[in-house]
Amino acid sequence: MNKVAVVTGGTRGIGEAICSRLLADGYRVIALDVDATMNHLWAVKQATAGFEKAEAVVCDVTDLDKCKSVIGKIIADHGRIDLLVNNAGITRDSTFRKMNEKSWYDVINVNLNSMFNVTRPVIENMLENRSGRIINISSVNGQKGQFGQTNYSAAKAGIHGFTKALAQEVANKNITVNTISPGYMNTNMMKDIPDDVLASIKSQIPAGRLGEPEEVADLIRYLSSDVASYITGANIAINGGQHMY
Repeated sequence: MNKVAVVTGGTRGIGEAICSRLLADGYRVIALDVDATMNHLWAVKQATAGFEKAEAVVCDVTDLDKCKSVIGKIIADHGRIDLLVNNAGITRDSTFRKMNEKSWYDVINVNLNSMFNVTRPVIENMLENRSGRIINISSVNGQKGQFGQTNYSAAKAGIHGFTKALAQEVANKNITVNTISPGYMNTNMMKDIPDDVLASIKSQIPAGRLGEPEEVADLIRYLSSDVASYITGANIAINGGQHMY
């Protein structure tokens, strides 16, 4: 039986790299994204690459009822969910003094409240099967903070608190829960940054470069495998040495 993976925010950037790696490893992968157009483009791209086990589903991770419905259908169609990657995230940057209520709650709802909305219906299935892997994507800025990102840093820090608590609750059911905290990655978001600013960012990274989404995907591959069954409640940094603790 093919293992089933659900990846939120799975149609672009790090999420797309994760999906592609899992598909290549034989998983049936369901990518969730709020953008129907992106879902369609992603599905076409994966089909062109020969990945017949790829699915894309429209899902707003801030809507609990929608998440319950989507996850319920996935379980009904495929019988189980073996791996959940909570990757969906947005930014709405500004200094706290200038930040409005919408910018705060939009980020908290997508980046943090989605942990409950998506994981809650998934965990029931994993508990029934006494097996599962949950991997939550945080950020280096959730570890060290970042100017102009009180909302984002708070949400990303909260993800690891969620991870540690849930890991304790389900460890004896062969379910692991871990966090990955990437630094600056070579995604489309970074391509919009002016060259001088990008050079300044790279100068702060001991490795001297941006990370590649595929490097995060390879870490997902390891944490979701049987050989990582003793790793749970961990936060693994992948930031080129930008922040060490």
